[in-house]
Amino acid sequence: MTDEKMELTAMHDYQKWIANIKKKIRKSQIKASVQVNQEMLLLYWDLGKGIVEKQKLAKWGDKLISQLSKDLNKAFPDVQGFSRRNLELMRKWYLYYAEYVEQEIIAKQVVSQMKEFIIFNIPWGHNVRIVAKSATLEEAVFYANETLEYGWSRAVLVHQIESGLFARKGRATTNFKRTLPEETSDLAAQSLKNPYNFDFLSMTENYNERELENALISQITQFLLELGTGFAYVGKQYELHVGNSDFVLDLLFYHIKLKCYVVVELKTTKFEPSYTGQLKFYMTAINKQIKDENDNPTIGILICKHKDEVVAEYALEDITQPMGITEYRLGKALTDAVKSSLPSIASIESEIKKIEET
Repeated sequence: MTDEKMELTAMHDYQKWIANIKKKIRKSQIKASVQVNQEMLLLYWDLGKGIVEKQKLAKWGDKLISQLSKDLNKAFPDVQGFSRRNLELMRKWYLYYAEYVEQEIIAKQVVSQMKEFIIFNIPWGHNVRIVAKSATLEEAVFYANETLEYGWSRAVLVHQIESGLFARKGRATTNFKRTLPEETSDLAAQSLKNPYNFDFLSMTENYNERELENALISQITQFLLELGTGFAYVGKQYELHVGNSDFVLDLLFYHIKLKCYVVVELKTTKFEPSYTGQLKFYMTAINKQIKDENDNPTIGILICKHKDEVVAEYALEDITQPMGITEYRLGKALTDAVKSSLPSIASIESEIKKIEET
């Protein structure tokens, strides 16, 4: 043991502090049967705060975290979470949110209600990834709230962060404030994104609307994840019979939270004002033929390759039905030449079989 470590462990202040920590750990273990995650997070917060405060004192030295890890692991050999790495994460987590929590405490006077904070109500693994991947405190709080509201798994959370959901959610051009009741317009707006990220697709450069539609439906799980919570798939190329004519809309969904049908029209070109007329017609048909008295008015979404924001706003100006205009992005577009040069699944399987037989 180095002189620095000997001095640290011999300090009365350190002994008193770690004794208090051990007491809190035992207390949290007693409550574990009721609130394992929350009690642990509150403990982690207290540890992170304590480390930050103690490290401000020069006499504690840079070896504090290493020594603390050894002492806690020795005292609680059956408890995981006291590695040096995890203690460093607790310190980082505390520093990341300290100002936010302190401001909320001052504003709402919730000193005795720490459990109300969103970060104490999502798993530790989620907290670690949010802090590691978020660029700002505002973004981090957004993902913490979304995680709690929608019950995201860790994998889904990481996907949403890496897809830039914070910058895309609620950014579509819509007329919802004017065409929907106040209590649902915000929810409807937040249900749309701009742009939609279709990077899970592998498309040729010269694809058409039907090919894009088929590709999305073939990846329906990923598509629904990108659309967001609440969307339920009804069908593609949905047939409508109006008067003596037949019509087909691209995609039909039902939004469980908004309690309404959602007509989605895909356009592989730049947005044109004439597209709203076609979508409006489909929405009217759904309202008259499919919607029942318990459903809210149908919402329409135009997903285009590109859109001019001003043109989109002008196009929605006189439309009285709720409609949104947004864009999509492809992250894996392949040229026809490249795609044709790639080996087929059959040829790959054949090669694998040959290798196995040798």
